[in-house]
Amino acid sequence: MIGGLGIGAQWLAWRLQMPAIVLMLAAGLVAGPMTGLLDPEAAFGELLRPVVAVAVAVILFEGGLTLNLHELRATGPAVRRMVLVGAPLGWLFATLASRYGAGLDWASATVFGGILVVTGPTVIIPLLRQARLKSRPAQVLRWEAIVNDPVGALCAVLAFEVIAALAGAGTLARAAEDFALGVGVAALAGLAVGRAIAWAFRRGQVPEYMKVPVLFGAVLAVYASTDSLLHESGLLAVTVMGVVLANARLESFEELRRFKEHVTVILVSGVFILLAAALDTEQLAQLDWRAVLFILAIVLVARPLAVSIALAGTGLPWQEKLITAWIAPRGIVAVAVAGLFGARLVELGFEDGARLPPLAFALVAATVVLSGFSIRPVARALGLVSTDVPGVLIVGGSPWTVALAERLRGAELPVLVADRNWHRLAAARAAKLPYYHGEILSEAAEHHLDMNAYGTLVAATDNDAYNTLVCTDFAPEFGRSNVFQPGRAEADGNPRGLPVTLGGRPFGGGLTHAELARRGTDGDGFRLSELDKEQADWDAWRAAHPGASPLAVLSGGEIGFLGRTDPPRLRAGDRLLWLAAADAPAPPPGGNDAPDDED
Repeated sequence: MIGGLGIGAQWLAWRLQMPAIVLMLAAGLVAGPMTGLLDPEAAFGELLRPVVAVAVAVILFEGGLTLNLHELRATGPAVRRMVLVGAPLGWLFATLASRYGAGLDWASATVFGGILVVTGPTVIIPLLRQARLKSRPAQVLRWEAIVNDPVGALCAVLAFEVIAALAGAGTLARAAEDFALGVGVAALAGLAVGRAIAWAFRRGQVPEYMKVPVLFGAVLAVYASTDSLLHESGLLAVTVMGVVLANARLESFEELRRFKEHVTVILVSGVFILLAAALDTEQLAQLDWRAVLFILAIVLVARPLAVSIALAGTGLPWQEKLITAWIAPRGIVAVAVAGLFGARLVELGFEDGARLPPLAFALVAATVVLSGFSIRPVARALGLVSTDVPGVLIVGGSPWTVALAERLRGAELPVLVADRNWHRLAAARAAKLPYYHGEILSEAAEHHLDMNAYGTLVAATDNDAYNTLVCTDFAPEFGRSNVFQPGRAEADGNPRGLPVTLGGRPFGGGLTHAELARRGTDGDGFRLSELDKEQADWDAWRAAHPGASPLAVLSGGEIGFLGRTDPPRLRAGDRLLWLAAADAPAPPPGGNDAPDDED
């Protein structure tokens, strides 16, 4: 039931283009306190808290893996100010809102304030795609969420360490000693194990198929061992371990990161359903007017104050500061950590700790709904919606790719030609096309190119293996249906060839690079035709153009490339990009917008 509800809610959210966290919250509440179908305490018994604790440890380790310090240095002053100044201020103001708005005791309010620093990258990034914000405010919100994901958890862990030390030691000096010991042991353990794993991976001491199991086992071992020595130091240790590995420049890091993302999706779904179902009617009844006051204080006072102070003097216009202050949805990390530390605080004698999970759920639901429904109207009102249509990124500079890029530019589509060879970009430079000189798979490309500006990638070099590598690497970012490459020169089914499971979809109906080079540069091979009602019939168009290769359909200012088996859905007014047959006559001048029957 937990797996079906959690993964099902995430899939349904993807289908409906909604924040998954809202549907998971609804599913957990329906299955738990509303219907009683799922009672985690009865089902798991004493295993419930260890299961949640281990899941939170893996989630925080995943958060640490996203904190690349090199990338942080390259993000610009606004993001650094949001992390270095905004996070501590956010912690302070959220603590005050928890104390005076929700009425929590100081211990619970301090821990909860640290948790609320997190703004949830799993919620923010889909919202940014949906709203299509301009590049600069989108980058500030995106990087703040990514970097503050582990930072917020660290704030909560450190606050809890101090409170636990004070509760157990009795004197301030003893508490400071216990705190320093706990933080020191956790940091050293995370640092030592992280470096040991990096050393072993880099020198080939662990085979490829064992890297993920070794990493996963090490996370569990570090968490359990440090936590048994010093209570709650395990979460800090695994977060430090993740940060160390994120900055170790491992060759296999992308594969490790993708696997941990898959594991995290499963754990996030399970933990969220468990925590939502574990709420009882008494806890939900605690969400009174003070909970509403707390949410308003966070949304309207704490966040705007922290952002305005952090971004003062950065030169950002007030519109960008305003949307940064308004868009701050909390995510799964806030709920997971609140559920874990709430129970721990109750064990230490702080009864208000029991109020943390329902308050976290209420804040998450409120901020996700507010941000999700308002981001586009607010951005439009502030003039921050990007008016650019998603463009096409073409990897490979050659005469036919330049001809294709020119045709796309003529259709008023953003296009970029990328190649690591300066001389192969000569034709693109001569045509005054936007270009990128460098390795598209490098970190430099990540930092200098705004990938959000492009919706489709065409890997079109003369090297099939490299095209396959590029498409495989970018498929998770663009979506597998939006990465294309020319047909491979080798025969299908060749046991010695590249696996068919790798790479992108065939571009140009499966034509190879050599065939595209011959046909695309013979005269004016690429055609762009506007279709009337009769020409929008696909079978009739094919019959009228034997030997032609349809490439893409432009509809409503956006482009949809066609795979080998995709039957295009044509409508009157659409424009069809196609490659003429080798013996087709050249179109008359001005053929870009010429009707199809004039080509």
